[in-house]
Amino acid sequence: MTVEQAIRERRSIRQYTDQPVTDEELQAVLEAGRLAPSARNLQGWHFTAVREGALRAALCTACNGQPMVGQAPADLVVWADGERMMGCGQSAATVDCSIALSFMMLRATELGLGSCWLGAFDADAVKKVLGLPEEAVVVAVSPLGHPAEHPAARPRKTADEVFDLR
Repeated sequence: MTVEQAIRERRSIRQYTDQPVTDEELQAVLEAGRLAPSARNLQGWHFTAVREGALRAALCTACNGQPMVGQAPADLVVWADGERMMGCGQSAATVDCSIALSFMMLRATELGLGSCWLGAFDADAVKKVLGLPEEAVVVAVSPLGHPAEHPAARPRKTADEVFDLR
């Protein structure tokens, strides 16, 4: 599968089978995040993979009860070790972790796994569930597993609506 194919085939998966994510699959997904670029190459991110059932159930509660968090055989929590603003005024934690999760989601797609970027969660509750440090910045949560659904592509704006060539 090419990068373009992974980009075109990636979907937000909200239903998962009970087939486990193998250690090899999980390592490959996490490795994609590790190799992502970061501001000033500080690599201030952390990727917590949650596979234990009771912990996933508690994480589900911290994610506003979204059932896919508890249903998927694994969940990824992407967080930074603190907040730092880049020279452009953007949060390095948000940007760096977002790039890393994007890489992980594309690798997951290549491996036949599904994921779904979640922004609806209580960051303090996630930190408590996982025992993360107080200064941790939780950027995103994504279930990870074998899809039990195959949704069609969602509509996209046309190139003319989003490209600005000068």
